[in-house]
Amino acid sequence: TFHLHHSSMKITKFSQSCLLLETKGKRILIDPGYINYSPSLHQNEWTNIDLILVTHKHTDHCHEDAIREIQKRGIPLISSKEVQQAYPSLRMQIVNPGDCLNSAGPRRGEGIKIEVTRAVHGYHSGLKGREIHDNIGFIVDDGVTKVYITSDTIGFPHEYTCDILCIPVSNHGLVFGPWEAAHFAKDTKAKLVIPTHYDNPAYPVDLAKIKEEGKIFEIPLLF
Repeated sequence: TFHLHHSSMKITKFSQSCLLLETKGKRILIDPGYINYSPSLHQNEWTNIDLILVTHKHTDHCHEDAIREIQKRGIPLISSKEVQQAYPSLRMQIVNPGDCLNSAGPRRGEGIKIEVTRAVHGYHSGLKGREIHDNIGFIVDDGVTKVYITSDTIGFPHEYTCDILCIPVSNHGLVFGPWEAAHFAKDTKAKLVIPTHYDNPAYPVDLAKIKEEGKIFEIPLLF
């Protein structure tokens, strides 16, 4: 877990791909998964959540019990149709790439905009039966800072831009490796990259190697 204060936004990274964004008095939890999950999170870091975003159905991004606990307070969840089908007990708003959500602020232009982006999950035979067909990312924009959470994805043509890019770098055929992620990052014009998706023991990652290869980013990396 680490904390980053960047301009108008505070970002906390938890295990795997879980992030907490805090801005304009709102706390947005993204992809709370099962890896290193502890119920104590609900009494400590995950208090007063205002919104949950989930990119896809894999349990390292969507821990049903954790989300159900948060939703006891009626907290809205935004995700895909495939996630709704996988977890019918969870209440959620279904979105698709290209959708744009806006929260109201006290004055015009002071809200938070959330753009739903395309994402393309990789595949290998070990994923058979657990393929992802309905995958999304999010760009959270508070008017000062834009944070792009790609979801688990491989490369695809895009025109998304951001200030901070949260991008998987663990490879294994499912997501970017460092080299591919660097090219994607440059396209987004990101000023800072937060690598994600490297805590799953089933897919071991050499962080030292990623840091070494990550020099090709030519953008600060935050682990």
